[in-house]
Amino acid sequence: MGKVIYLDNAATTKTAPEVVEAMLPYFTEKFGNPSSVYSFASGNKDEITRQREVIADALGAKSNEIYFTAGGSESDNWALKAAAEAYAGKGNHIITTKIEHHAILHTGEYLESRGFEVTYLDVDEDGVVKLEDLKAAIRPTTILISVMFANNEIGTIQPIKEIGEIAREHGILFHTDAVQAFGQVPINVDEYHIDMLSASGHKLNGPKGIGFLYIRKGVKIRSFVHGGAQERKRRAGTENVPGIVGLGTATARAIRTMEERTAKEIQLRDYLIDRVMNEIPYTKLNGHREKRLPNNANFSFRFIEGESMLIMLDMKGICGSSGSACTSGSLDPSHVLLAIGLPHEIAHGSLRLTLNEEITKEDIDYVVDNLKKIVADLRAMSPLYEDFEKKNRKLI
Repeated sequence: MGKVIYLDNAATTKTAPEVVEAMLPYFTEKFGNPSSVYSFASGNKDEITRQREVIADALGAKSNEIYFTAGGSESDNWALKAAAEAYAGKGNHIITTKIEHHAILHTGEYLESRGFEVTYLDVDEDGVVKLEDLKAAIRPTTILISVMFANNEIGTIQPIKEIGEIAREHGILFHTDAVQAFGQVPINVDEYHIDMLSASGHKLNGPKGIGFLYIRKGVKIRSFVHGGAQERKRRAGTENVPGIVGLGTATARAIRTMEERTAKEIQLRDYLIDRVMNEIPYTKLNGHREKRLPNNANFSFRFIEGESMLIMLDMKGICGSSGSACTSGSLDPSHVLLAIGLPHEIAHGSLRLTLNEEITKEDIDYVVDNLKKIVADLRAMSPLYEDFEKKNRKLI
């Protein structure tokens, strides 16, 4: 295969060379267990502290509010399950949305099976939570609100500050899944009134298998993994030192490059959107036009099937997706696209393209030129499109 144009950065990103370089010594030279007392290992404990401070600074948080995990899904599970358990004496009601990642939705279902009540809020056609609906859903028994910062499929950024203010006014914990947003947009946990926040290393050019959960000091969150005293006795297990170093290095890199990097991504994202919308008929842009992640473009093409489109793009060296990588084996249409009101047949023809800093205008042109032909070829084989064209011709 020739050149690969990778446009699935919402699924995972390439680990940056400086991140790999920072991690390598902790596999072979500095491999000591941080819990050991001798100096050869205790240096690793100091390194974990340094990386914790880097991540905390990126959020405007304190270092002792950062807890390392295996990634976003674990962090989401920990936030919901531990909060439900810790605050069960206050109430049993949780509010989230219909477009959350399945790490939230399936955890919500689990908690419902344990006697908790979960409200799944609708969103508007752009995927934005309606603040009036959120306020109306609050009960005296509501203990937690969990709304993702930005959607992993359609890129829509939620009014997080306003949601945090509502939660704070009602004395309710506020958690946000920021897996897609962390490193892409500025986040300050105090400004946004966030009590808990989930993030993952491999979404920001860091390694896989490492993430963190921010837990505001004073929040009663209990241990998630029992055993040793790691992570201040809240998550047992020998620390993933190379992963933590990689996550901290990737975080520092993301914050340092954010302004310039995202400005380029926005410019190319908008160029991509404009070309697709202007040159491929019967196409819908999914998600809010402006309030979206800098690198996200999501389209639905009428009269085609998304899987065939992805296969044909792959044959041209173009990597995209039809939704979340975590549900790529499912034949069902995206729950996010259904939640914003798309019918099944249109939701099935979706394509998510997510950029990175290495993508060029020439890459975008190559992608759109091929996409135009692929969509046209697939529509030419579609009886639905043929019927649609016949009806249109009769009307002329």
